[in-house]
Amino acid sequence: MTSIELLVVLLLLAMTVPDACAWLGRPALAYPAFVCVGLLVGPLLRPEVGTLLQEAGQIGFVLLLFEVGLEIELPPGRELRGPGLYVLRWVLPQYPVMLALARLAGLSWHEAFIAAAAISACAVGMAHTAWKNYPGLGGAARPFALQVMVLLEVLAVLLLAVETTALGSGASWLIGLKLAGMAVVIYACSRVAVPLARLLQRVLEQATHWRLHLVAVLVLVACAAGERLGLAGPKTAFFLGLFSSHVRHDDKTLEEYLAPISRRFLIPLFFLALGTLVPLGALFSHVALLAVVAAALLIAFRSLLHARFARLGGDANAWLLLCPNFTMIALAASSLLKAGAAPEVVAWLLLTGLALTLIALVALPAQTERRPPTTS
Repeated sequence: MTSIELLVVLLLLAMTVPDACAWLGRPALAYPAFVCVGLLVGPLLRPEVGTLLQEAGQIGFVLLLFEVGLEIELPPGRELRGPGLYVLRWVLPQYPVMLALARLAGLSWHEAFIAAAAISACAVGMAHTAWKNYPGLGGAARPFALQVMVLLEVLAVLLLAVETTALGSGASWLIGLKLAGMAVVIYACSRVAVPLARLLQRVLEQATHWRLHLVAVLVLVACAAGERLGLAGPKTAFFLGLFSSHVRHDDKTLEEYLAPISRRFLIPLFFLALGTLVPLGALFSHVALLAVVAAALLIAFRSLLHARFARLGGDANAWLLLCPNFTMIALAASSLLKAGAAPEVVAWLLLTGLALTLIALVALPAQTERRPPTTS
């Protein structure tokens, strides 16, 4: 497949896949669908075209994590105690199971901890629509569930930031230096949050023709600075989005202004590129079998955990809202690829996360309103 043929396919997919998922009432399925398409078209790509696709997809990944941060509004600290304790009851019992499954799939201990951090996460952007429309949450259970979802995502980002920094860094002093750089970036993001938010607000209010471009440039420049200080661009984008979540203009968020280039092209491009990295043969090997078994065991264990030890509130299936995790799986897979992990390791992680996310999204009630997709 040539670069021109690839562009035609991408444009057709960008137009049809999100609308088809929205028509089905499950807009959050759009990104997993792009991964599945990538699995199929990967063997058809020329090597240079595949490389181009992956490089362009990294920009989409930065924008994806920025939008994930934008979606999260952390409540005051005093309101986080209850959800925080629940997160511990939910995550800690799962870790031995997730680590055992990862080791069985052939991951090293370090890779297994990275996989466990991603698998235990909740992708708020993917589950938020289901949360809004979920009929089994009432009263205080609804805001409590959202706070738990947010904390699971934030916890995963922090764990992955630390674990992937240590991955491949042989010298202990170098790990400490990188962690210090990460702390500097997060602190800098928090300190410049107010002036940066004002700047973004001014861009939205005063810019017209170049509004979208200026916002994208500011985000990418900040992420480039973060990489210089030791925090990967996507993670910098997450914290930048977290501290800019209140910026809006004409009742539209930054996320909505970025949508023409992020949700409708660059982010789908990233998920498509991610799918091309999984060898098609892996779907018919023990790797896929282990991934399906891992996803099934985790679903069964979480159901039991919710019923006996970590009741979220609401009805018996409310725990499914905590299971969509594919954006965090993508973050972990991207980090493992950069660190030189074996293709089988990345394939197992992607397929396990894909199976978990698909099972949860299909089991949750469909969105009742037929409108353009807003997943991220």
